[in-house]
Amino acid sequence: MRIPFSALGGNCVFTSEIDSKAAATYEENFEHKPAGDICQVDEGDVPSFDILLAGFPCQPFSNAGLKKGFTDATRGTMFFEIERLVAHHQPTALLLENVKGLVSHDRGNTFAIIQERLDDLGYWVNAKVLNAKDFGLPQNRERIYIVCLRKDLVAEFAFNFPEPPKSPTRLGKILDRKVDE
Repeated sequence: MRIPFSALGGNCVFTSEIDSKAAATYEENFEHKPAGDICQVDEGDVPSFDILLAGFPCQPFSNAGLKKGFTDATRGTMFFEIERLVAHHQPTALLLENVKGLVSHDRGNTFAIIQERLDDLGYWVNAKVLNAKDFGLPQNRERIYIVCLRKDLVAEFAFNFPEPPKSPTRLGKILDRKVDE
């Protein structure tokens, strides 16, 4: 998510990643070392920010996982860490991403709790499941995108998700012919 926001002039002020290999890859790509476990980070130590971009672990909500949801103490509670940061910093907007299964997990109760918590924090919430293949990527990857805006900034929030062009793409068309060693 960082790349398109940076391309539009955004400046990333904080990143958290618990997996050491993922953190090393992130640092190599962005020359920014992520903080470790977000549960160990004091929200006051996170610099102020206008937009929060976050993907949180999907395994507890995925159809391929054990579907433990919020009862998965390690991965299922990461949304509440996002909630903690949002409550402290009150950013203008949020963009959250997760698997499509988040919508139907526990017969929709999990997603209803997320929406309610965001509403209680003072945010308009708009969400939609989008598929990467419909946007020209060679991957069938459905994800829910949750876009939120602080209620005190507008009387009503009307965000329109982009219409997918549904232009098919093959992997060979997007790979670079020459790559850095």
